[in-house]
Amino acid sequence: MIILKTKHEIALMREAGRIVAEVFDLLRERLRPGVTTGELDRIAEELIRKRGAIPSFKGYPGRDRRARPFPGAICTSINEEVVHGIPSYRRRLREGDIISIDVGAIYKGYHGDAAWTFAIGEVSEEARRLLEVTKGALYAGIAQARPGNRFRDISAAIQEYVESRGFSVVREYTGHGIGRRMHEDPQILHYVSAQDGNRHRRLRPGMTFALEPMVNMGTWETEVLDDGWTVVTKDRRLSAHFEHTLAITDEEAEILTRL
Repeated sequence: MIILKTKHEIALMREAGRIVAEVFDLLRERLRPGVTTGELDRIAEELIRKRGAIPSFKGYPGRDRRARPFPGAICTSINEEVVHGIPSYRRRLREGDIISIDVGAIYKGYHGDAAWTFAIGEVSEEARRLLEVTKGALYAGIAQARPGNRFRDISAAIQEYVESRGFSVVREYTGHGIGRRMHEDPQILHYVSAQDGNRHRRLRPGMTFALEPMVNMGTWETEVLDDGWTVVTKDRRLSAHFEHTLAITDEEAEILTRL
């Protein structure tokens, strides 16, 4: 069931989103070769808690039987890692890496969720293009997030944007409703599928959801590492991830996690 949010609820989600965006502003200043993902995690958690919020991901139960509850406040996924990378003080960023950082915060019971992929120093032209296309795909989907449009319009816009530029959209992981729970109905595909039960459902004011296309340089297929969390591309080529939490208004979507 899709839960429509009141103006008051959206205001709380807007504050959660503002905290998420503030975390990204701070982390962007710290990203450089040599920094560990564990340090980034510590910095993020300290700021989230300082703002009176709770990290959404810390302690989140894994759906893989191998996975313990998620140990980090943020997800840090490097290069071929698609999503759910675990922060570690043993993992240092290197010149030429790309890192996808996923941040979630709960403020007064409501979630904000966003992800961004960053280049560390000088990266290859192909990697830079991957980042540009993935970010563009997110905004192509957001442009379709208007009342009266269907969820299929969002899915089609993202898929067409990505595939027309020679990349592939991850299919195992999708966008999702968000509010009091981090994952609510509906599931929102980033590609068109006849099996998508929401594809003909129309968007309505008060809907809140996270759009998060994950785009791969090669195949869209992925697999999960032995830690039960870290998702990697099956061919081990690069992946990027951009995400915003949105609220559907009477006109265009409001980005609640605007960076």
